[in-house]
Amino acid sequence: MSPESPRTVLITGSTSGIGEATAVAFARGGDRVIVNGRDGARTEEAAGRIREAAGGAGEVVPVAADVATEDGAEAVRSAVPDVDVLVNNMGIFAAQPVFEIPDDEWRRFFEVNVLSGIRLARLYAPGMRERGWGRVVFVSSESSVLIPTEMVHYGMTKTAQISVARGMAQELSGTGVTVNTVLPGPTLTPGVEDFLRDRVGDDVPFEEAERRFIAEERPTSLLGRLIRPEEVASLVHYVGSAASSATTGAALRVDGGVAPQAF
Repeated sequence: MSPESPRTVLITGSTSGIGEATAVAFARGGDRVIVNGRDGARTEEAAGRIREAAGGAGEVVPVAADVATEDGAEAVRSAVPDVDVLVNNMGIFAAQPVFEIPDDEWRRFFEVNVLSGIRLARLYAPGMRERGWGRVVFVSSESSVLIPTEMVHYGMTKTAQISVARGMAQELSGTGVTVNTVLPGPTLTPGVEDFLRDRVGDDVPFEEAERRFIAEERPTSLLGRLIRPEEVASLVHYVGSAASSATTGAALRVDGGVAPQAF
């Protein structure tokens, strides 16, 4: 049985991009949204923007902590003992030739992109199971199935998220708690805009840079443009809702058709 509104929703990495858009979607629905980022001032500022965008609906609570560390995850748990919906959105990416990536970078990407979500699920999912309802969502990427040559370490972490989520969903079978991954394609976040500028150049108008990037580096896109954060947030919001009760252990695409698989 779904908890009565407002539910408590924790979204990591929610100070910009997909995380912030997802926070707005849940807040507009009247939920209590925990905004998380590493920097206190930036987290407070994002919470203010989310409150404004949500029109005052829902409660928006900033909690600054680095959930890529054990201490940071425990700090969030101390501030918010129980959550109904956990969205593991925090992540990093960077381009680097695969044979030039040092061991420390492989470890850093795994710590931030994978182990952060594992830690938080380990802290919060048992409580969801006891209460008989919960949602855990890992924000993965189409790079999990269409590994980018320039970001193999990133693709590795996104594939790992799918495996982790599937295994957790199996462990929570029949409990009322679902675990899923959402696979966005190239999305217009501040980080992606910077990445695109590095790849295409600052002297090109952004609209042309976007078109060129998609045409040259993501030619399988059926959308023909970068996805907007709100488009990803709408799917995450659904997966985190009571309406998604029959969806678990799934990898759900919102990639604009970039991955050529038909399923």
